[in-house]
Amino acid sequence: MKVSTLFAASLIALGSQHAHAASLDVKITNLTQGIYFTPILIAAHNADSHLFMSGMAASPELQTMAEGGNIAGLSGIIDAVSGNKVENPASGLLAPAQSTMAMLDTTDGNQYLSITAMMLPTNDGFVGLDSWMIPTTPGSYDIYLNAYDAGTEANNELIIEGSGAPGTPGIPAAPGMGAGMNGTGVTNSETNQTIHIHRGSLGDDDMEGGKSDLNNTVHRWLNPVAKVTVTVK
Repeated sequence: MKVSTLFAASLIALGSQHAHAASLDVKITNLTQGIYFTPILIAAHNADSHLFMSGMAASPELQTMAEGGNIAGLSGIIDAVSGNKVENPASGLLAPAQSTMAMLDTTDGNQYLSITAMMLPTNDGFVGLDSWMIPTTPGSYDIYLNAYDAGTEANNELIIEGSGAPGTPGIPAAPGMGAGMNGTGVTNSETNQTIHIHRGSLGDDDMEGGKSDLNNTVHRWLNPVAKVTVTVK
């Protein structure tokens, strides 16, 4: 009887583990008017792992992504915990009002979904999803994502060629139309040095000066900035 009980318990545990492996379709839509998403990282991982956590200081890997769009470090974190991932499903920038699709097969234990991408033009803003539990019931699920500030760089709102690396202030690029130049800077400090909901860009209407190089009719946004539709097969 003891052997049968142990065998049954093992089968239940094995079935529970396999129930958490999933085949997903992930659709990401940029909901903004004038903000672009840099290469996106979609990852499934265990309960103890995070790409970022609101209220905590950014990791060096998160800072590198938020300031320059480089997801290699965060991708390495997922590899280190035997996670599953899709890198750069849009094959470059995801433009305003555009969508991208990805297929992701998860393995046992990787029950949580996270997503990150830098937002351009911002200093250290990113769109993010932190550890959303993947449902075990098949169906489609909609998630709306906010913009976060990594807290690692002052939001000076200045487009500076050669910026984008940690410790090099400035916005590395402004895709699309409407950006200005020769701004003096909105601020030179960041009082909240933890990851937090982004307060948004101020911008101005002076394309050849003013405080900001961002256009207040193009580069401002309200949350949410992205919609994610996860289809569990």
